[in-house]
Amino acid sequence: MTISSASARRPYLATIALGLILTATPVMAQDLKAGPWRSLFDGKSLDGWIPKVAKHPVGENYKQTFVVDQGAIRVSYAGYQTMDGQFGHLFYKTPFKAYRLRFTYRFLTEGGLADTPAWARSNSGIMFHSQSPESMTVEQPFPVSVEFQLLGKDGDAPRPTAAVCTPGITITIDGQKVKEHCTPSANAPTVPNGTWVKAELEVRPNGEVLESINGVVVHRYADLTLDPDDTVAAGAKPYILARGAQPVREGYIALQSEGHPIEFKDIEIQELTAR
Repeated sequence: MTISSASARRPYLATIALGLILTATPVMAQDLKAGPWRSLFDGKSLDGWIPKVAKHPVGENYKQTFVVDQGAIRVSYAGYQTMDGQFGHLFYKTPFKAYRLRFTYRFLTEGGLADTPAWARSNSGIMFHSQSPESMTVEQPFPVSVEFQLLGKDGDAPRPTAAVCTPGITITIDGQKVKEHCTPSANAPTVPNGTWVKAELEVRPNGEVLESINGVVVHRYADLTLDPDDTVAAGAKPYILARGAQPVREGYIALQSEGHPIEFKDIEIQELTAR
């Protein structure tokens, strides 16, 4: 993810310092009651999922952007000639409040389309606490949401996966409001494309969020709040201004289509409540 223009996109290196404030110290467990794990994806179809691709109406799976193959949801550009800003999202049909979401993903080794922006190469994510697909405008490229950003290797430099990006929303890390659109993880690995990765997102009832890669917590943040001053979530300003700077405590989950083929499987959720 995610911006309306390359100039508005955060420079990767500019956010490293902020990401380094995270440490590898254990996170204190909140006293939570967890429900049973249940699957959001049946491994055979897109039942329960709603596509929304920029420049196309809700429900239209443009050029079969989202397909099921060998037990995985694949973001595919086989039918595309050009990307042309047609960023997409595949939304689960119902919103959630507090939960653990676990899934496995891999970027495919083949590259994206020729006009995919440089920042979007080997780049995708899971959007959560998102606005509904129906509330997005036809042209809107990204929903108001928080993104558990997934990154593959692109070139020789380190490129840790599991950043956090915030189209239309602000967060705090260690009690400090984050000014950058995207914040990289300080301790997540750089993962070669073609490698399956286990990821988990924990959204606690008190508003804390934890991102984990292969069982290791790599990001922790809190205080998700709508941002009336946002300049990144193109087309979403009326949605935000109609609600003001209010806390965001629930929303939809969506898989992202950002220009590079990626697969998702074993998508399961466990809802949480405070004891």
